[in-house]
Amino acid sequence: MFNWFSLDIIYYPVSAIMWVWYKAFAFLLGPTNFFAWALSVMFLVFTLRALLYKPFVRQIRTTRQMQELQPQIKALQKKYGKDRQRMALEMQKLQREHGFNPILGCLPMLAQIPVFLGLFHVLRSFNRTQGGFGQVHLSVAENRATGNYFFSATDVGNFLDAHLFGAPLGATMIQTTGLDAFKEFDRLAVIGVGVPIMILAGVATYFNSRASVARQSPEAAANPQTALMNKLALYVFPLGVVVGGPFLPLAVILYWLANNIWTFGQQHYVFSKIEKEEEEKKQEAIERRSANAPAPGAKPKRPKRSSTAAATPELTDSTDAEESTVVEDSSEGGETSAPDAATPDRTPRPGTKPKKRRR
Repeated sequence: MFNWFSLDIIYYPVSAIMWVWYKAFAFLLGPTNFFAWALSVMFLVFTLRALLYKPFVRQIRTTRQMQELQPQIKALQKKYGKDRQRMALEMQKLQREHGFNPILGCLPMLAQIPVFLGLFHVLRSFNRTQGGFGQVHLSVAENRATGNYFFSATDVGNFLDAHLFGAPLGATMIQTTGLDAFKEFDRLAVIGVGVPIMILAGVATYFNSRASVARQSPEAAANPQTALMNKLALYVFPLGVVVGGPFLPLAVILYWLANNIWTFGQQHYVFSKIEKEEEEKKQEAIERRSANAPAPGAKPKRPKRSSTAAATPELTDSTDAEESTVVEDSSEGGETSAPDAATPDRTPRPGTKPKKRRR
């Protein structure tokens, strides 16, 4: 029975998605086929990652935005490094101004943790003869007669009977208890199947980390905290997958491999899409500036003057035209003549008294 106050809220959805894909592949390959169960685990990963696609895109945008804000963050750290309270307030203010939310950047990563735990629990629940992890210890007969969340008792039996060269999907390389529940169990086969998957999962983790580090800005990579996280992602995490592989069921290692394969392809697609959008924005800005700029060789347009200022030159021009007309008329023998340049100007200067003529 579903219990809202337990982790059933995680176990049932994980079991339901895996059950749907198992029924689809079992119809094609058979109910006890190893690859039908393996593909159901892989497509469980693909389904969950597809549902988390939008938060993943938001995570990438948040990461890029954080890299762009690194100079401002460093300036705040330098200015308020000793006052942590003021530093926190200024960081919150900076985040609000740029619409930056660091929690959104962690959402896809945080969402994968309960999925991983849910899958691990559901896979262990196929074989309850081991007990442990809060599970009731059952005999082999009781285990095959007990359902597992969305899976019926028949489905539980089909899972335990599915194997590849004697390697059940729910077995671990170092498992010592609950071996009687499987139809066939060959430890060398489990190691032979599990080690290649484990190594591939570690390699895929490394290439994912390297692709993420390569896309970081120089300012972000120079940050000591970011540099430490980069080293962990490049070396510690891939090594952890290889070291921890023998303790995990083959299905969980396969889940990790499928998750990294999906992440690698999705990262390449999302980054290419974002870079294309940014390039289009830059081209639009260049086109707008080009449209507003004058054509090559053309004189820039002068701003229009007011009506009063525009009327003054017209009056001046008309006055000059009239004076020139008078000069032309005098040259033709008219009564009015132009002043002679040799004749001294008898007009008194402003402010001086006029001189009296001598008799």
